[in-house]
Amino acid sequence: MIKITEVKKKQELKHFIHLPFKVHKYHKEWVPPLLSDEWTLFDKNKNHSFEFCDTTMLLAEKDGEVVGRIMGIINHMYNEAHGEKAARFCFMECFDDEEVFDELLSSVENWGREKGMEKMVGPLGFSDKDPQGFLIEGFEDPVSVMITNCSLPYMVTHTERNGYQKKIDLYQYRLIRPNEIPEVYLKIAERVKSRGLEIIPLKRSKQVRPWVGPVFDLINETYTEIYGFAPLTERESREFADRFLPLLNPEFIKLIKNADDELVGFVVAMPDIGPGIKKAKGRILPFGFVHILRSMRNSKQLNLLLGCVKNTVQNSGLDALLAVELFKSAKKKNLKVIDSHLVMEENVKMRATFERLGGTCYKK
Repeated sequence: MIKITEVKKKQELKHFIHLPFKVHKYHKEWVPPLLSDEWTLFDKNKNHSFEFCDTTMLLAEKDGEVVGRIMGIINHMYNEAHGEKAARFCFMECFDDEEVFDELLSSVENWGREKGMEKMVGPLGFSDKDPQGFLIEGFEDPVSVMITNCSLPYMVTHTERNGYQKKIDLYQYRLIRPNEIPEVYLKIAERVKSRGLEIIPLKRSKQVRPWVGPVFDLINETYTEIYGFAPLTERESREFADRFLPLLNPEFIKLIKNADDELVGFVVAMPDIGPGIKKAKGRILPFGFVHILRSMRNSKQLNLLLGCVKNTVQNSGLDALLAVELFKSAKKKNLKVIDSHLVMEENVKMRATFERLGGTCYKK
């Protein structure tokens, strides 16, 4: 018999957070989340997203053991902006057990119906910044970033068996950094700089802080067409920055400003720290940070995380300037591979950019 219970107590939340470590114990390509980050993400007092979302967090028990979890989310801000009545399922983990999977999914479906929702979509969290989707291709490759799902094949099988169909595919590209930056990119970059646009020099994290607000303002302006995106409030932006800024090297944050000191484009990347997080088993303390820092220093791969160009200056070569500056920093640190992170299948411009440079899609 399977028992489904809602997470209400701290011990239940602990089971919810730690279950993936049991499910993926023998999954060699899996990169665990940072446990400290998970405790913040699922804390209603620390995660501002709970304020405009209805949520439910469920555990499945079988023979007295926790064997599955799922979260249901109704993002009212997103639904109102898009005229939808959609609930989401996310952060789903379980062993390869049809009965457990079905009980978890149907429980969230029923919860959504009781809330007046008309459809269910997932895996999709509070926003597109949370891990989303199930892996459908590229199971043989390690996950490159900790905010990307590394699910097992049976998760898709069970989802489709329950009548779900594809909403959208997300592509992940791998690019071998060219030894020499293509001449065409260098010429475009110089042309961009001749128009009064320049890269903001950053060497320390404290120099990045004043630009956090403008960065998220630009994200809110340009990410409107990205599926699942909801505008970030000032508080959410600050929380997001607090979570990830300590892990970022300013050398891989490229910001472009115009003659009026207005931010018009940016890209954020970081060396792959997945191997370090695996060795640390998701724990920063007491010594996990040593593995993470060592991984960051020794990594040969640079992972793209965020980036965009202001709508009014798109197709003006700013992406080439950002690419040139990022390639320079990658070469300086002997990073040989660049990972695109997730690119929507409909984002043909970004996909074409990676493919022109010889990039190949290695995960979907």
